[in-house]
Amino acid sequence: MSKVKYSNIYKLKKSASVPDFLVAFENLVKDYISTQKGFVSAEIGVDGEFWGDSVVFETMDDLKSFLAASAKPNDLALAFYAFLNLNSCKTNVFSIEKQYAK
Repeated sequence: MSKVKYSNIYKLKKSASVPDFLVAFENLVKDYISTQKGFVSAEIGVDGEFWGDSVVFETMDDLKSFLAASAKPNDLALAFYAFLNLNSCKTNVFSIEKQYAK
């Protein structure tokens, strides 16, 4: 079964509280993203000043459904976005057709 990874890379606003930002991400995932059809997993990480998050869905149709439902951000998404420098955001979609064992 294919999986689709939706990733974002961004910088936080200079005034952002990292602990509060992480809580906002956790709440967004737990109370909204994880309830969407085809949700598999979500993660967040940091490399210097750049943060990245990714969400994995079962299929491209599941991701498209999620993006359509998220076109008008809810309060959880707005709380998360409030920490981001939106001018620094880059988004990528990666479809995994086949996985190979090491």
